[in-house]
Amino acid sequence: MTLRGRLTAAFLVVVLGPVLLGALFVASTVGAVDRSRSTERLAVAASTVRTSVDALCQQLRAAADAVALTADPAVGAAQLVGRGLAAAVLITDVAGQVTYVSPGAPSTPWQDCAGSTGNPTETPTGPVRALAAQVDLRDRSGSRLGTVTAAHVVDPAFVARLAAVTGVAVTLLDSGASAARVTHTTESREVRDAVLAAAVAVRGEQVTETSEGRYVRRLGPSDAQPLPLILSVPSERPPGLHATLVGVVVLAALLAVLTAWRLARVTTRPLAELAGAVDRVAQGDLTARVPVRSRDELGRLAAAFNRMTRETGSYVAALTSNRDQLRGHLAVLGDTLASTHDLQRILRVILRSAIGATGARAGAVLLVETGGVLVAQCTEGLDGRWPDDEAGGPPSLRVPVGVGVVGAVAATGEPQRGRAEPTEASTGEPRCRTYVAVPFAAPGGGATATVGATSGSADEAGASAALGVLALYDRLGADEFDDDDLATLRTFAGHAAVAVDNVRVHEEAQRLSLTDPLTGLWNYRYLRESIRREVERASRFGRMLSVLALDLDRFKDVNDTYGHAAGDTVLAEFARRVRGEIREVDLAFRQGGEEFVLLLPETDARGAAIVAERLGAAVRDTPIAVETYAGPVLVTVSVGIAVFPDHGSTGREVLEAADDALYAAKAAGRDTYRVAEVRSDLPTREIPVLACAVSPPDGLPRAGQPVQTIREPGGPARPDPAVGVPESSLAGPAHARPDPADDTADSATGGTRAGPDAARPGPGGGASSGPHPPRQSRGR
Repeated sequence: MTLRGRLTAAFLVVVLGPVLLGALFVASTVGAVDRSRSTERLAVAASTVRTSVDALCQQLRAAADAVALTADPAVGAAQLVGRGLAAAVLITDVAGQVTYVSPGAPSTPWQDCAGSTGNPTETPTGPVRALAAQVDLRDRSGSRLGTVTAAHVVDPAFVARLAAVTGVAVTLLDSGASAARVTHTTESREVRDAVLAAAVAVRGEQVTETSEGRYVRRLGPSDAQPLPLILSVPSERPPGLHATLVGVVVLAALLAVLTAWRLARVTTRPLAELAGAVDRVAQGDLTARVPVRSRDELGRLAAAFNRMTRETGSYVAALTSNRDQLRGHLAVLGDTLASTHDLQRILRVILRSAIGATGARAGAVLLVETGGVLVAQCTEGLDGRWPDDEAGGPPSLRVPVGVGVVGAVAATGEPQRGRAEPTEASTGEPRCRTYVAVPFAAPGGGATATVGATSGSADEAGASAALGVLALYDRLGADEFDDDDLATLRTFAGHAAVAVDNVRVHEEAQRLSLTDPLTGLWNYRYLRESIRREVERASRFGRMLSVLALDLDRFKDVNDTYGHAAGDTVLAEFARRVRGEIREVDLAFRQGGEEFVLLLPETDARGAAIVAERLGAAVRDTPIAVETYAGPVLVTVSVGIAVFPDHGSTGREVLEAADDALYAAKAAGRDTYRVAEVRSDLPTREIPVLACAVSPPDGLPRAGQPVQTIREPGGPARPDPAVGVPESSLAGPAHARPDPADDTADSATGGTRAGPDAARPGPGGGASSGPHPPRQSRGR
């Protein structure tokens, strides 16, 4: 609290304290006196009600005795009612049967002065209609002949007489109802409900107060007073007493506040101005100034304060700008790292954030690639910074590790900053005046395989622990980069290292999930996806798709004879040979164990048969050398061929057809291939093919004109359209081994494989190739 506030508070306490205490004393005293007087009035009224009701009961009891003593009770009852000593007389016999009742008697129930109803056979089920006194009717010998009951009507007039006698409002309740209910009352309608609610809430004959300012007391039923009554009196407090007291207090408070404010302002104005300015500065308003009104100590303090706020404002403005920029860059960087695995996008965001945070003019992110060369993955602002002989700019920024600034940073793993010294030898780096370069390594701190590095270059790429370098050039303002910039750049370099490592781990996990780790071929999971995709493509464009199911013959004997390590070597070598015999567009899969599958897009049965023959020859003719065994291992392969759509309308059906054909090849003696039989239950539909396409005489489905290459002994190969391919050429390898020199290439254009040369792999090598759960072998 300020000095002005303390002075004002002290003045208000001194002035308003007595006023508040006096108001509270007056209010409490008036309330206590009023309650005490109202309680006394209700006590007097209760005593009066008891006396009145008791006197009435005594009168009724005397009237009943008089009737009981007459010789003719009925005549005596009539005379008694005629005189007005009772409203009605009821005479019953010993059995409780009514022998006489006065004409115009009130309805039951009657409330007995002793606390029971006038008719012993009834229970009170409604409001009390009469107050009665009952005596026994006896003969001269004293024998009981019945009862005589004298009653007085309980009606609004009766309740009004009680209210007039007591001087308070009286309410008669319904004693037979489960909840409190009014029978007769002298209360006004405005306060009736409040009085009833207050009476229900109170216990016994205590006094309570309603919200309308009435005091309420509940009376009876009891021995002396059998009627359930509520008595109430209005409060005698002056109307508007509380409002008057509150008004007095508020008025006194306003006057005290105005007086205190004026005194405090006059007394503490210079200090209040300084305190207010300090408070504004504490809240972030650095434009606050204090007027200098004098040359004394307060004046000098105000001048020093104004000078301090001006200098602080300039520093805070610069820091705020840098903070906002850094916060925005970190937000963008966090969103990018969390939403994408695109390495180029992540590195570009990191570079731009680092440039914005440090005020650099240009920068680059370089990663170590195969051969120990730093290659720029993204750059900013490097246009016009290349040497004169490279004015157009090189295709990409490439710096050998250990050469130049960034090369030395990558080689040593130590960051560098400073001014660039002109050198005669070109290092491939852009021209600059100042620079800062920070290396970044894998999160584990060890060397990580470089982008695109093969196993043969792992030692060379792993020589440096750095994954790459983050370099910035030419800070704005021509100042050198300082230690703060270096610390900031280390942070962004750490993000870059995590991003590169995450992307590489993601790519490796994706590759391992789809490839077989032993052979490098695609696994069974990718086979299911690929065969569905290729069948859909072939169906959409009206092309053929050949599926080859391969199984190494008696592979169990290889494992049993040479060991599982030798079996793994055989599988890996077999996969290598398969990749060497197929086109780049073909797909090779390891289905499980020694089972493999090939997908040959746009290849008919004839082309698939040629590929099967060549695969068999490639495995059969060259034994596989095993290091743990002195001699080579001889293996053969059996192949089953199925073609979409001739052998199945879905990928699963075609694969099952190829599997059945493989069983047929096994049954035929192994080391051969078989084409699946065309199913008669397959739905037939017209497939558009090239013009002049006809089925060959051998019945094998293939696209194009039926051309058979015939080689004469000692002469060149010639095409013979009139000669078909005999069925014996499909029976096994002894009859279907076309010479590679006779083939006509068709795979270069990606067209339908119809000739022998379609089996040759494309110039890019075999099928592309991760771990999978191997499918159980079917025991071939």
